[in-house]
Amino acid sequence: MDLTTLIPQFGGLLWTLLFFVVALSIIVAIHEYGHYIVGKKSGIYPEVFSLGFGPVLWSRYDDFGTKWQIAAIPFGGYVKFRGDANASGGIDGETIHGMDEKAMRATMHGAPLWARTATVAAGPIFNFILSIILFTAVIMARGVVTEPLTVGELRTMPVAQELQSGDVILAIEGGAPPAFDDAVAYEAFMKALPQKPLLDYTVMRDGAETIVSGPYVYPPIVTQVAPRSAARDAGLQQGDVIVAIDGEPVFAFDQLKQKVEGSEGASLALTVWRDGQEVEADLTPRRVDEPQADNSFKTFYRIGVIGGILFEPATATPGFGESVWAGVEQVGRIMSGSLSGMWHMITGAISTCNLSGPIGIAETSGDMASQGTSNFIWFVAVLSTAVGLINLFPIPVLDGGHLVFYAYEAVTGRQPSEKALDLLMKLGLIVVLAVMILGVSSDLFC
Repeated sequence: MDLTTLIPQFGGLLWTLLFFVVALSIIVAIHEYGHYIVGKKSGIYPEVFSLGFGPVLWSRYDDFGTKWQIAAIPFGGYVKFRGDANASGGIDGETIHGMDEKAMRATMHGAPLWARTATVAAGPIFNFILSIILFTAVIMARGVVTEPLTVGELRTMPVAQELQSGDVILAIEGGAPPAFDDAVAYEAFMKALPQKPLLDYTVMRDGAETIVSGPYVYPPIVTQVAPRSAARDAGLQQGDVIVAIDGEPVFAFDQLKQKVEGSEGASLALTVWRDGQEVEADLTPRRVDEPQADNSFKTFYRIGVIGGILFEPATATPGFGESVWAGVEQVGRIMSGSLSGMWHMITGAISTCNLSGPIGIAETSGDMASQGTSNFIWFVAVLSTAVGLINLFPIPVLDGGHLVFYAYEAVTGRQPSEKALDLLMKLGLIVVLAVMILGVSSDLFC
């Protein structure tokens, strides 16, 4: 049994916070470990590795003399190197005063430029590596659709169907479906199918070719509910089949999509088939800015359900190299989409409501965990990519800000003055706090 699917049955708020802390702790631990291990290997002495801030709940010293600790406030962490004034860096003048050259070499402030650069860059890089590992694991666990398209597990539907598990789909309404991973060709093939409740499927079964009847290929079935969506708030569940909208019967997911997009935000009354019974659900579609292929954004009305074909396709485990490359591509897509979204928010092309703060991230953590372990792991990978990317922004107090200072030092041959660093750090902190406030405002008021 996947224990995460039991979450809705036990105090939603508690589990939301728990899985948010779990996700954040994993990501922060990996990020800080990147700083720690690369700094240590570069000859910089790590005095403290802390998961969390505030009062220390548990600590121990390793053989190297580093203090490992867990603190009471679990929303972050840090590595304090010798010579740092505090968790965010800065120079501890009293500690480094009178140090000889060898002792200074073991501090972040006396280490060569290459060592400091590698140590700072390691945090985000380790986040990206974690994301690739997690994406690879999920991709291998879920598998890839076999070719030719073969029926795996049949979904429960409100209408009878003659398809069986193991059937190889040779044709639908006389046309052979293209490769499942050819998204463009597959979408064109599906759009060309006649929209009628029942279709003819030509299948290979037990070595013989036969024609059977089955529901429309893409029925209005809910395979996943998006976090923080109208569908989630209305109580829609995985496996629900929407059979009518405002009293009008529907049998295709495109019909549902057209109704939602044409609603202009007006409330819709859905009739939902669930476990052999029909239930009613009223919800209001919400405006969503979605990225397009050209990195622009377009506004749609959405209710937050993800559909799928009427059966689970049979899958095979992909090769390790193929899975790793797919993980790398996924990280690249997230980074590209995030940067595009941020730019469009800055220019006013899309609403700042697309920005999620800690409340929204926490809610998403709980929602994804409630939909299964693989979905939660995928979310952790997405969040790890986002954390790594944000930390590379050229803002003082973030890793990217320190890398900018190091680039300045590499070009000019000298470090920025203490006065300039202090001012820039304060400005950077203001920027970070402003973004956090904007994110919380988006969570509360959008």
